Amino acid sequence: MMRRVFDEQLDKLNIDLTKMGHLVEVSIENMIDAFKHHDKALAKEIIENDRLINDMERSIESRAFSLILRQQPIASDLRNVTSALKIVTDLERIGDQAADIAEIIYHFEGKHAYRTVEHIPTMAKKAKIMVHEAIDAFIKKDLTTAQMVKDMDDEIDSLFEEVKQEVIEILKENSEKVDYCIDFLMIAKYLERVGDHAVNICEWLEFNQTGTVNQHRLI
Repeated sequence: MMRRVFDEQLDKLNIDLTKMGHLVEVSIENMIDAFKHHDKALAKEIIENDRLINDMERSIESRAFSLILRQQPIASDLRNVTSALKIVTDLERIGDQAADIAEIIYHFEGKHAYRTVEHIPTMAKKAKIMVHEAIDAFIKKDLTTAQMVKDMDDEIDSLFEEVKQEVIEILKENSEKVDYCIDFLMIAKYLERVGDHAVNICEWLEFNQTGTVNQHRLI
């Protein structure tokens, strides 16, 4: 009886985690569209919808802690709940990064921001792929895809370095564009963090399946 109750509650937890992942993906996609078209209305919608993601995080965390306290799981069962807690935190942070970028877009007064710094759109697309694949890997418990996402992290880090160089060149040409350049750097930094959180999701999937993270055994 206790086993069946635990499995049912864990299934519900994973279903809600998947729903939250979908909301986060939508935020990333909308953020890219808002940035591309300088769509302030869409940017505002992203900022407002971030509350839904935050609410889901609190709900999932509450039920996960309740599951631990009531069922006192051990070994692989405990890993399932613990990894869900960790992943939900990273999903919430990705939602925050999308909302932070949307905030910049909403207040941005320059023109053609999406095309000004060549590597930011590439970073945004790469971050979107990493998030999608990380969530998909978690749903399917696919360690091969998870490793692919982890390997992509170096690419997004390199793109961030390219953005910094592009911004330096913009400032050399026109020192009055300092505010714009700060916005570009912040957007790129947030995108880099999105990639980092996607990698974290994959590492917690590894922990879920093997009990190890980067070959260090935890549970």
